[in-house]
Amino acid sequence: MTDQTPPVDEMHYEQLAQDALRGVIRLALERAAMPEGIPGAHHFYITFKTRAAGVSVPPDVLAKYPDEMTVVLQHQYWDLAVEPDLFSVMLKFGGAPKVLTVPYSAVVRFYDPSVQFLLQFDEPEIVEAEIAPLSPPARDPEAVAPPPSGDDGPKVVSLDRFRKK
Repeated sequence: MTDQTPPVDEMHYEQLAQDALRGVIRLALERAAMPEGIPGAHHFYITFKTRAAGVSVPPDVLAKYPDEMTVVLQHQYWDLAVEPDLFSVMLKFGGAPKVLTVPYSAVVRFYDPSVQFLLQFDEPEIVEAEIAPLSPPARDPEAVAPPPSGDDGPKVVSLDRFRKK
């Protein structure tokens, strides 16, 4: 009688292949970071999970893209820094410059539409940000209380008188 148990991939080849393909992203970005920039008509659409481990996105951008975002690197990007495990780049959002830092492990898609080249990856583990409970503000003994306004509290205004009948 033979053992019918399927073999176990203790080498984790699927993960090794994904890591190797993320190296393609790093090499493409290294080329884009050169003084000449991205060659020819090439440009990159990079989609990543905004809450993956190691991702750094300004809070206002994270509020707009709480799960995933796609950035385009073509003509208007600045300070592209490529490191072995991550890249950072300055992009403009509503005219304001913002720096994003993205580990390659957070990338789920890399696409260069000029040559129809697409890499797709498994989704990374998402980091749930711990929300610290709000504690009451510490009392400053030297703080001066505002003068009383003669008001005993907020007023409730009925909206009924403003409604058209």
